[in-house]
Amino acid sequence: MSERIINIEGVSLLDLYGINDSNLELIRKLFPTIKVVARGNDIKIVGDPELLTKFEERFKLLLVNLEKFGRITDHDITQIMMDDVPCLVQDAVNGNDLILHGRNGKLIRARTPNQKVFVEKAKENDLIFAIGPAGSGKTYTAVALAVQALKNKTVRRIVLTRPAVEAGENLGFLPGDMKEKLDPYLQPLYDALRDMLPTQKLLTYLEDGTIEIAPLAFMRGRTLDNAFAILDEAQNCTDGQIKMFLTRMGPNAKFILTGDITQIDLPRNQVSGLLHAEKKLSKIKGVGFVRLQARDIVRHSLVGKIIDAYSRFED
Repeated sequence: MSERIINIEGVSLLDLYGINDSNLELIRKLFPTIKVVARGNDIKIVGDPELLTKFEERFKLLLVNLEKFGRITDHDITQIMMDDVPCLVQDAVNGNDLILHGRNGKLIRARTPNQKVFVEKAKENDLIFAIGPAGSGKTYTAVALAVQALKNKTVRRIVLTRPAVEAGENLGFLPGDMKEKLDPYLQPLYDALRDMLPTQKLLTYLEDGTIEIAPLAFMRGRTLDNAFAILDEAQNCTDGQIKMFLTRMGPNAKFILTGDITQIDLPRNQVSGLLHAEKKLSKIKGVGFVRLQARDIVRHSLVGKIIDAYSRFED
C-alpha cells in the first residue's frame, strides 16, 4: 500500500467536491479500492501504487476540466476518471472537441468519445445516421454542427424536420393553426437552437427562412441545396419516408438523420425505415453511421441506469 498527497490550488472546493461532497463520493465509488481523504486543499489517496498513478492522472484531468469549464457533472467525473480511451478525454479537456461558441459564450462541444466520432464522421461524409438512446446527444450535436456550418458560411440555410404525432402526421384534431399544432413536437429543436444562437438572431433566422423547422410531410417535392438538413426522430419514419427525405439532397447539402431504435412509435403494421437503412446504405461512399450508447448519455446520471434496466428487462 502506498500513500500520496494531491494538492489543490486555485479552484473552488465546493465546485470540485460538490454539494455535501457529492462529487467526492462519486469519485470514491469509481475507485472503491482507494481510500480518498479530503483535507482542505489536499487530497490524500491510499492504495495500490499502480492504481494511485491512474487515479492521480485522471484527477488532474478533472481539475483541468473544472478550470476550463467552471463546473463538473456526474458525467464528466465518470468519463474522465474511468474512460478506457483517455486520449479522447484529454482532447475534450484541451478543447479539441469544441464545435462552436453558443449563446452567452457557452461552449458547445462533443462531450463523449462517440459524440467526438459523430463530429469526425460529419467532416468526412455528407450523409450521417446517428443512432442511439435518449439523452446521448444525437439531436443536440447535429444541430450544433448545422449552426457551425451556417456560421462558417459553408451552407446558406438550415432545415430541421421530424415526423409529427407518431409519424402519421395526423394534425387535424389538434387546436390552433399549423404552427401551433407543430410546435410541441418540434420543441427539442428550438431548445437546442436557443443554446447556440442569441434570441434576436434566432428570431431573424426563423423569420427570413435561414432556419426552417417543419414537419417531414413538408419536405416532399423539394430540393434542398446549400442546406444543412436534419431529420430528427427518424425511427418514426417508414422506409418510404426516409427515402423521400434522402432524395431531397441537392448540391452542396449535408444531411443528418438521428433516431433511437428502442423508441419506435409507428403502428405495429409499419416497419421503421431506420432499422434497415444501414443494410441498404452502409457501402455507399459519403454515407456514415454513428452508434451512440448508454455511456454517451449526458442527462442526469440516472437516465443511463434507467435505459440499461429497461434493456435488460426486454432482453
